[in-house]
Amino acid sequence: MERAAIEQVVAKVLAALSAQPAEQAETKGIPVGISNRHIHLSAEHTAILFGPGHELTKDRDLKQTGEFAAKETVTLVGPKGVIRGVRVLGPVRAFTQIELSSTDGFSLGINPPVRNSGDIAGSAGIVVVGSKGAVTLSEGVICAARHIHICEKDAKLFQVADGSRVTVAVPGPRGGTLSNVLVRVHPTFRREFHIDTDEANGLGLSNGQLVTLHHEEG
Repeated sequence: MERAAIEQVVAKVLAALSAQPAEQAETKGIPVGISNRHIHLSAEHTAILFGPGHELTKDRDLKQTGEFAAKETVTLVGPKGVIRGVRVLGPVRAFTQIELSSTDGFSLGINPPVRNSGDIAGSAGIVVVGSKGAVTLSEGVICAARHIHICEKDAKLFQVADGSRVTVAVPGPRGGTLSNVLVRVHPTFRREFHIDTDEANGLGLSNGQLVTLHHEEG
């Protein structure tokens, strides 16, 4: 084949690749972010647990903008057990919230309900111990309901809105589908499917693995 003909073929191939809709490439999958047990602290409880004026020390940034894993950890004390080394996530929030798996709750002897983040009214209580003090919570411990973080641009691509409920398809030998997945939309969010360790282990999921979003029928 002559050089000119080869160049024409290459040009056509490159043009075809560049002409693929951006949506097609961008909607191929949603990265998984497996959420291990952790705690979000209020400023008041941070001071009690780690001392007045204490500021959380960043260990590493998390995928969501502005959020980070702190170097500080706490111990959770329940009626039947203790879990040490529970990571504090920053920045501080308006109220304290602890997110565990059902298995963690069983180990502690409590029954945290499955809730969306922020919905802690009537949830499980626990004792939280830090390096300088302890806090007894009457509520605030939940199993975080599975959810997807996406920005506004992604929301348009996936044709969803903040508060939408979708189904997530998981590939692999232990894969399946998860329904009733909450979509959370915010300009600063980065695309990520949050799931706890119990559900992730049951489906053989790992961090960064891609899943696909499907609209629920009805």
